[in-house]
Amino acid sequence: MSALGADPRAPGLMLGEDVQIGRRVSFGAHVVVHDGTRIGDGCVIEDHAVLGKRPRLAPGSSAVGEVNRLELSKDVKVCSGAVVFAGAQVQEGAILGDQCFVRERSRIGPGSVIGRGSVVDNDVLVGARVRVQTNVYLTAGTVVEDDVFVGPGATTTNDDTMGRHGSEAPLRGATLRRACRVGGGAVLTPGVEIGEEAFVAAGAVVTRDVTARAVVVGVPACVVREVPDEDLLERWR
Repeated sequence: MSALGADPRAPGLMLGEDVQIGRRVSFGAHVVVHDGTRIGDGCVIEDHAVLGKRPRLAPGSSAVGEVNRLELSKDVKVCSGAVVFAGAQVQEGAILGDQCFVRERSRIGPGSVIGRGSVVDNDVLVGARVRVQTNVYLTAGTVVEDDVFVGPGATTTNDDTMGRHGSEAPLRGATLRRACRVGGGAVLTPGVEIGEEAFVAAGAVVTRDVTARAVVVGVPACVVREVPDEDLLERWR
């Protein structure tokens, strides 16, 4: 690993080797940018952010895989204390909130927001215009399609055995289809699919797939009605 070098563009700014910085990029104090990171035009990097961190994995970790450089497209905002790993891709206009944590091989789509203290684990795909609120956990292998809302404190999981399996056993994250909504504190068990425009109530525990436009509540979550036409995303654009 190369040594980091101080840079005069901001107090305490430290840059690794082969870092590319676009035009009109703003840095806060004490930012660290590791080797190979690409920062697009107009990005804002706030105080104490860490960009391009390399993963440190336990022996036998299922997160092993090729890790390339971190790429931030233009006009990305990385807020104070956020950590964004090498191998992640953050697309145009996305916002990564204070103290959030974005792992390797994840992708954040254009215009999406990752809230304060939320975790986007390795190999997570987040589409465009997604709203992930505070303290959300998106586990490895989760897929979040365009225009999804994930409420504060929601949790996805990917391992039914909680670590009691061989290395060959696949982990299964949740799939959140276009424009579905997941309420605060909801828990999605491994491999479940939340259908397009579905609504998961706050605090629900989802143990089976939710069909498109279904409203589910409770522990375990049960269907109680259908999302009405007036609540569909097209009426609110």
